Amino acid sequence: MTQTTSTSAIELKATDLNGHGGVFCPSPLAGMATWNTHPKVFLDVARTGQAKCPYCSTVYRLKDGEHAHSH
Repeated sequence: MTQTTSTSAIELKATDLNGHGGVFCPSPLAGMATWNTHPKVFLDVARTGQAKCPYCSTVYRLKDGEHAHSH
């Protein structure tokens, strides 16, 4: 997992996704403390390769060459 500061995107490996092909935001993967931020929301990254949080606008995307398979 690498944070790209120029676009505020969090680049993910396929193994960073949960069994449903997504992540939750706020996320420790993005360096966020979960106790003092917005409500927890599920983001489906596997469907399109990226997802944007409706609360904080953080973008989570798969790294180039990574492929996700959700259940």
